[in-house]
Amino acid sequence: MQKQKVIVICGPTASGKTALSIELAKQINGEIVSCDSMQIYKDMDIGTAKPTIDEMQGIKHYLIDFVLPDQRYSVADFKNDAKKAIKEILEKGKTPIIVGGTGLYVDSLIYEIEYQDTKFDEEYRNKLERIADEEGLDKLYEEAKKIDEKAIEKISKNDKKRILRILEIYHATGKNKTQQEIESRKKEVEYDYHVYALNWNREKLYERINKRVDIMIDQGLIDEVKTVYEKYSKFPTAMQGLGYKEVVEYLENKLTKEEMIEKIKQETRRYAKRQMTWFRKNKQTIWLDGENKIQNNIKIILEGLN
Repeated sequence: MQKQKVIVICGPTASGKTALSIELAKQINGEIVSCDSMQIYKDMDIGTAKPTIDEMQGIKHYLIDFVLPDQRYSVADFKNDAKKAIKEILEKGKTPIIVGGTGLYVDSLIYEIEYQDTKFDEEYRNKLERIADEEGLDKLYEEAKKIDEKAIEKISKNDKKRILRILEIYHATGKNKTQQEIESRKKEVEYDYHVYALNWNREKLYERINKRVDIMIDQGLIDEVKTVYEKYSKFPTAMQGLGYKEVVEYLENKLTKEEMIEKIKQETRRYAKRQMTWFRKNKQTIWLDGENKIQNNIKIILEGLN
């Protein structure tokens, strides 16, 4: 029996995924499933570059704006929710378009990786948080490196959320994240995923990133962070997200406004570089030129579906 087709549009931050996917959805009667680990959060719109109602142009989007910033949301949760959304779209006779830059989320679908939803141990998490505060995140990074060298290669030394996750998975299961992924890839992939990624000349992409950060500041990113910071009693994991943690440092007088803006730009450029590396390792990815007209890239996608 022939598998049903699902389109995936991925690539680095600020590469034009939103505009391409919405135009494509309009032309092929599609609906969009967001594949972004930050756009899931409520009250966090500017810093996550969440598409506005106007930008969506009437195209239904799934998995955006539905998790509170102080709630935990795992890759296993995403895979489960994304599969439900894909099924719902197909049952309507429409085409699902998965869109986003979170590599782990993309891989969970296209490789059918089963991530064990490990039980959260609050006591252990608090212990790790204490070590990070008192002895520095570097110590935990080195510990995670000993446990899972392959997984740590893809992670920045400042990425507290993912460093802690490697340690928590090992603590809960006795297996590292890489071992779990290898074991879980044995399941047959349910859909026929057509994976596309937007490629850019590095300097031009970095220009787009810098410009986007300036726009976010103008749109009120600082006030957005203040609101989330004050609204949720527990310091949300979501606030470790790119752009948010730097504004928190500014609000705590650890950075000047200029330093904060420059740090967001720098960290976002680094993140984009890691995203490109991640998506390049997916052998089935077809690369589209980000500078191409949207219609030209849509033509390439449609030819690949036939």
